[in-house]
Amino acid sequence: MYEIVDKERLAPGLILIKVFAPKIARKARPGQFAIVRADEQSERIPLSIAGWDDDTVSMVFQEIGTSTSKLGALNKGDMILNLAGPLGEPSRIENFGTAVVASGCFGTGPGFVLARALKEAGCRVIYIIEARNRDYLFWLDRLRDVSDRLVVTCGDGSAEACSANGPLDQVLKDEKVDRVYAIGCTFMMMELSGIARPYGVETRVSLLPVMVDGTGMCGACRCNVGGEIKFGCIDGPEFDGQKVDWRLLIERSRSYLDDEMQSLDLWDRENWHKASQHRP
Repeated sequence: MYEIVDKERLAPGLILIKVFAPKIARKARPGQFAIVRADEQSERIPLSIAGWDDDTVSMVFQEIGTSTSKLGALNKGDMILNLAGPLGEPSRIENFGTAVVASGCFGTGPGFVLARALKEAGCRVIYIIEARNRDYLFWLDRLRDVSDRLVVTCGDGSAEACSANGPLDQVLKDEKVDRVYAIGCTFMMMELSGIARPYGVETRVSLLPVMVDGTGMCGACRCNVGGEIKFGCIDGPEFDGQKVDWRLLIERSRSYLDDEMQSLDLWDRENWHKASQHRP
């Protein structure tokens, strides 16, 4: 059992939890993730690590299904049944020159950790944050502290651009960029990988497909990268976005969509008081 020592609602549907897990915190590195199970009836779900100190590890997640809704209904002082980590290969951190980090929604948590590490390694960091509207923006002060330039985009047109696509293309046109990182929803990472491809800039994406055991034994998280089968849990979660078979990845992610919707509907009906209180 792992205690939630802090919880914060960052934006509609986006929650930060800080969990007491000293052994995980002492070994965590940028780019890694943990597998969480809220209770005995919950799925094992991968969540990117968004920070750590001597005793705690932080994770940002989005309430989109039954298991994340259960997790979002927990509060400070409540216990999580299982927490395994840190898992996956850490991001390779060195002075690459100029690096662009682009993130959206839950990806801003691990994106901040990555940008901070790149900045400490000597990189010039350009950060592009993507949000549906200004209500979904968070940690802007933190992002400014770890980047040389921060570009804010909102889908409602209230910021510099509507998405990260235009700003990334403009940055790649204007200056030499040595590496691009994209962390967030699958569609966003796919789009940004396509934008960077004509410029010949390596683009690293963080993939967290459906996982069960997180050790490479179940094969649930397999994806095609450069014509080879890779496992998100042990080979990733970071891959070359220009080599990912995005069509296959999206198809696999939708395999259980109907079941997931039915499960969430049932949970909402049985826990309407929790859902109405915690989910926007």
